[in-house]
Amino acid sequence: MSNKYDVVVIGAGPAGYVAAIRCAQLGFKTACVEKWRDDKGNAVYGGTCLNVGCIPSKALLDSSHKYVEARKDFATHGISTGDVTIDVPAMIARKAKIVGQLTQGVKSLFSANKVEGIAGFGKLLPGKRVQVTKQDGSTEEISADNIILAAGSVPINIPPTPIDNETIVDSTGALEFSSVPKRLGVIGAGVIGLELGSVWSRLGAEVTVLEAMEAFLPAVDTQIAKEAQKILTKQGLNIKLGAKVTGSKINKGKTKSVTVSYTDANGPQEATFDKLIVAVGRRPLTENLLDPAAGVELDKRGFVIVNDSCATAVPGVYAAGDIVRGPMLAHKGMEEGVMVAERIAGKKTQVNYSLVPFVIYTHPEIAWVGKTEQQLQQEGREYNVGTFPFSINGRAMAANDTEGMVKILADAKTDRVLGCHIIGPSAADLVQQMVIAMEFSASAEDVGLTMFSHPALSEAIHEAALAANGHAVHMVNKRKR
Repeated sequence: MSNKYDVVVIGAGPAGYVAAIRCAQLGFKTACVEKWRDDKGNAVYGGTCLNVGCIPSKALLDSSHKYVEARKDFATHGISTGDVTIDVPAMIARKAKIVGQLTQGVKSLFSANKVEGIAGFGKLLPGKRVQVTKQDGSTEEISADNIILAAGSVPINIPPTPIDNETIVDSTGALEFSSVPKRLGVIGAGVIGLELGSVWSRLGAEVTVLEAMEAFLPAVDTQIAKEAQKILTKQGLNIKLGAKVTGSKINKGKTKSVTVSYTDANGPQEATFDKLIVAVGRRPLTENLLDPAAGVELDKRGFVIVNDSCATAVPGVYAAGDIVRGPMLAHKGMEEGVMVAERIAGKKTQVNYSLVPFVIYTHPEIAWVGKTEQQLQQEGREYNVGTFPFSINGRAMAANDTEGMVKILADAKTDRVLGCHIIGPSAADLVQQMVIAMEFSASAEDVGLTMFSHPALSEAIHEAALAANGHAVHMVNKRKR
């Protein structure tokens, strides 16, 4: 193994492995240091996203949704299934297989692109040197002309509910239940809490979600958030807002349980669960990542301070992904990884941070990009609104999947699309059409004049864009603002 490289990347999650591959494609001699291990001690690539985040959670979401469909929805299509049961270990094994295939895929991509994978914990030293600590505790140093920090993030733990990885778990532990808990508590009604709560609720758990905030999904467009709360409550999630957790007690007996203390508008409360998931967010994994003399600075929340191009104050040292400002999203990290690699190569690549798409993979999915209606109101900006419900979309009706709507916001003067908000089937894929349209500064009229396939879910986007100017065809138009 050489000790000198053109580029060394610390971390092989979405930001790190993409940056490493792109650097190698651009002709740089590249190494990627990764601390993640499998049970045999081998480096495993893909970071949180592939191993214990985006991918495994979506595998469980899809499995649990198919279970609900088989139990409750197939009869609508004239399909009789008899008694439907769930084999939780088989579901977990399927999830693990998918994770293995994808992490092995990254390893193969490293090999194909001549990225050298180095197993160990990377720490940035002065002079663009990296100390690599091996599993046995031994260390070695490597160096490079350019360093990319992409160490990722970890779940936030809170003092009232210390993780014991048995009764009280974080998002990682919630992916490994061997059976369906009868009573499940979830602290946090954010993306992770709602997705994991949905998985186990679909499989039969009585799920209570404790959220300290008074508003449900405050970052989401208010109209969409209200619709989401209504639908998720109907599905069985008992969402308690303004519920601030103050403590917990493990109850030992034939089977363990946990009693959670919290306060809400009615004063002190208690609730007992068989399992408790703590899903209050994530924090950047920057402990021991930087030697104090390396010159790279952190902000008060532990994020690496970078400029719009992900460069730190130290020439030749960059940071990307969850350890820098902005949303902790795999796709945002991937784009930053590409940007940094191309910046090192002298290109002027830039990430458009105003058009980062967000998705919550409940069912129906919730997805959005751009401004919310409340943000436009706060800015005092005049805008038009176009909405279209999936309940009258032919493709959604044929699939018996009609909950939700598409909402498009457009500037009242220029007609430029300012935001798109969707709750409904395939929202994650549908919103991407509007990300592309908005990247090219499309107007609502542009989208309305574009031909859409029929019948298709995306026709709801078409009609919402038409409705923004009072031209919807397949519903009665509201008066234009």
